[in-house]
Amino acid sequence: MAYEHGAFDATLAAAAGQDRELVAELRAAFADSVSRHLDLLRRSRCDGNWAVAAQRLKGLAAGFHASELIALADEAIAAAPGEPAVVRRIADFRDRFIAG
Repeated sequence: MAYEHGAFDATLAAAAGQDRELVAELRAAFADSVSRHLDLLRRSRCDGNWAVAAQRLKGLAAGFHASELIALADEAIAAAPGEPAVVRRIADFRDRFIAG
């Protein structure tokens, strides 16, 4: 499945305009943040830590209008801590995003 980036790219364009360097910097910052939130999810074993990590991931996704990641974060919120299928889908999203 290809990464869908329409709303995300529109958000970046609204923030950075035609500044390609700023767009690249924002994309890199987003990818780094997704990676950090994914790491927190992977290390979460209790309900509270898992819920906080999933909510933070959803907040990041919402801030950038990344609808696919919002849906994945909602899955994580509803899942048991450490749910491997959810973690794999979020990792897949991250990998597809980085691949462009």
